[in-house]
Amino acid sequence: MKMEKLAIKKVVQGLLDLQRTGESATILGIGPMSKNCVQATLELSKEGDYPVMFIASRNQVDADELGGGYVNGWNQFTFAKAVEEVAKEIDYDNWYYLCRDHGGPWQRDQERNDHLPIEEAMKLGKQSYIADIEAGFDLLMIDPTKDPLEVGKVIPLDTVLERTVELIEFCETERKSRNLPEIGYEVGTEETNGGLTSTETYETFINRLQAELKNRNLPMPTFIVGQTGTLIRKGEQVGTFNFNNAYDLAQMAKKYGVGLKEHNGDYLDDVTLLEHIPSEITATNVAPQYGTEETRAYLNLAAIEEKLVNNGLVRESSKTQEVILDHAIKSGRWKKWLSEDQKNITEKEILEDESLTKEIFDTAGHYTFNDEEVKVEIEKMYKNLAEHNIDGKRYVIDHIKRPIRDYAESYNLRGVTSRIKDLTAAKL
Repeated sequence: MKMEKLAIKKVVQGLLDLQRTGESATILGIGPMSKNCVQATLELSKEGDYPVMFIASRNQVDADELGGGYVNGWNQFTFAKAVEEVAKEIDYDNWYYLCRDHGGPWQRDQERNDHLPIEEAMKLGKQSYIADIEAGFDLLMIDPTKDPLEVGKVIPLDTVLERTVELIEFCETERKSRNLPEIGYEVGTEETNGGLTSTETYETFINRLQAELKNRNLPMPTFIVGQTGTLIRKGEQVGTFNFNNAYDLAQMAKKYGVGLKEHNGDYLDDVTLLEHIPSEITATNVAPQYGTEETRAYLNLAAIEEKLVNNGLVRESSKTQEVILDHAIKSGRWKKWLSEDQKNITEKEILEDESLTKEIFDTAGHYTFNDEEVKVEIEKMYKNLAEHNIDGKRYVIDHIKRPIRDYAESYNLRGVTSRIKDLTAAKL
């Protein structure tokens, strides 16, 4: 008999149990950078028999009245529907989880840039959470650490705790009022900026959070985020993973029955990936890398299309590469990833600098995928390639699958769903 999907909290408990049996695994939180990325993820999850989490930031997926998301214009409901549609198309038979990444106040770029006061920022953050809950999200990250009024400062622990508890209590009240199933929560002590979370700060936060939640009859979180040294800049991993710190944080979290979640896990080498099993990290978030890989896949296809044109096999080339770059530059979103001295550079200067052009392709190309002009050119390119037996869309999906597969192999994910099912059945 087919077992129903377990709640995300039970999956994490299963992972903690697997650590004790010597079959440890680290699951992936994958940024849903496009529908192609969703399909690549679900195909691998099905093939490898392991659960996956889609971690959507508020910039990527949000309520229409709050500005929507740049990924396919998805709000929470259309996002959930799109993932479900892909699952049906590929006859998916595993577990996927819809998760809110960095939910809460000031988590949309515009809200932060506008320096909204705390009352307004909390109101909008709560409004977004309500849509998450109603759309059936399985996990909500409660992140009140991005305060534009405290730029360059570490938000006081008391403030983080107070806002975290307030938001969990709000979400639980809204969930229960709608008679909806249990959901998981993810919390953290500070913004993930490439440093290390000290074990002392980590335990102080967990200990005090546990006491506050217990007093209000609220659930403990499913994940607690800890900084392990990872950091992304300009389409590459510039941080240094610290095994000892990661292991200590994982053991500390486990004492409280929760899993350690790592952010900024993109572009890790194989040695670092393999370190995640003995360090007992429960989950890793990876997002920008998949947007970069999809952009690179389009550029590869554009290069092939150009060769077909040069050889007289295609009459009229698409303008995929030029249009993606033009829209990426005009979006201005690349500025958040580049250095301060590059943020005021002109479009003319960008086009004259080959290395900077490549950086903008890598860091901001994925922001353009939903732009109508970009979609038209990609479809034209697909048609040109199809006339010469190249399935462009299939290539793009398979290209995105490559880094996901590398992580899944190193993280010992094959068969995890079956292993967790067996552990759960043994407890019944």
